Amino acid sequence: MLHAGGVSVTILDDVTTVRTSARDDSSRERSSATDAAIALDDRYAAHNYSPLPVVASSAEGAWITDVEGRRYLDCLAAYSAVNFGHRNAEITAAAHAQLDAVTLVSRAFHSNRLGPFCEALAALCGKDMVLPMNSGAEAVESGLKVARKWGTDVKGVPAGEGNIIVARNNFHGRTTTIISFSDDETARRGFGPYTPGFRSVPFGDADALADAVDENTVAVLLEPIQGEAGIIVPPDDFLPRVRALCTERNVLMIADEIQSGLARTGRTFACDHWNVEPDVYLLGKALGGGVVPLSAVVADRDVLGVLHPGEHGSTFGGNPLAAAIGSTVVAILARGEFQSRSAELGEHLHRRLRDLIGHGVLAVRGLGLWAGVDIDPSIGSGKQLSLRLADRGVLVKDTHGSTLRFAPPLVITAEEIDWAVDQFADALAETRTATA
Repeated sequence: MLHAGGVSVTILDDVTTVRTSARDDSSRERSSATDAAIALDDRYAAHNYSPLPVVASSAEGAWITDVEGRRYLDCLAAYSAVNFGHRNAEITAAAHAQLDAVTLVSRAFHSNRLGPFCEALAALCGKDMVLPMNSGAEAVESGLKVARKWGTDVKGVPAGEGNIIVARNNFHGRTTTIISFSDDETARRGFGPYTPGFRSVPFGDADALADAVDENTVAVLLEPIQGEAGIIVPPDDFLPRVRALCTERNVLMIADEIQSGLARTGRTFACDHWNVEPDVYLLGKALGGGVVPLSAVVADRDVLGVLHPGEHGSTFGGNPLAAAIGSTVVAILARGEFQSRSAELGEHLHRRLRDLIGHGVLAVRGLGLWAGVDIDPSIGSGKQLSLRLADRGVLVKDTHGSTLRFAPPLVITAEEIDWAVDQFADALAETRTATA
């Protein structure tokens, strides 16, 4: 077992008993501590999220404990930011050590942590250089900026005329530029005017993508597997054809591996499943070990070399604390243990979930420990199933109405997966009975 928070089947059965006796058919009774915490959030925090009514107080491994002492199996892992488990001992030790040294000097000075981190991450990606940032959206914005500069300086596209091809139903963040090429009206509505220069094509349609490329195309930006859209895996020939097209037409292939990368799908990068190497990797989430925001643009020198002093920056980007944690994450990934674990346990997770097709589940997609599960809308919505699972001690999140995402920390055990899927099966049966 990789984490100290691993829980035996006996304890899991106890959790089931407690959950079953504590809930009713509509929603669980919340105590004053939970209600007070949620009320405080509602009063002072902007309402840009609609979270489940669970208030985390502590976490370890694959488990979260709320303010009432109730324990939940985390099957979301902060959208892949906690790939290596909550409070991973190796990562938290690196963080503690760096906290006692230096945490931030800005990029006005060098630090003894930045160079080693960039060297290690570049080697992991098989590239020359790293541009460190903080959030995933910053990495995407930075990648777009680099692609446009490369198009002008290297490819020779007239200034201001470069275009970038993206996929429909994409999710790359919610900044103004990123929502400009989003199909999500919730994210777009009211936030115009939008940034021009993007062309959308159906995800997985290499012919449509080829037709969209012209002499002013500087990049193709894709998620290898679309996460927010419901864990959509492309046809096997799609990414290889995109790679060949980009090479032929002198266009940068940019892979947003912020959710799909860093062992989530059973490989270091999702692109590895198709033996495709993009020109640019966009990384984030798990790169910060579930401790700090850390993201990066990783590419060869002929791409990232287009940036010069003053053209791009971030006060916190590559700070010593984040770099120390990032170096530890890269060292963990270099050992390969989490890739293997995700591949092996992912097969088990998908096999168990597929058994539920025809019993309230319509389809299961994904790779590794990353699954999108389509719920039969006749029995309820994804949000309703998420609430029922939370009542049973399993945390998942819905997307696009009737799809649930399962993406547990990679330290989860086979026994914990079985318990989670058993709870899911019971919740489906309960929902079907209630709607019959």
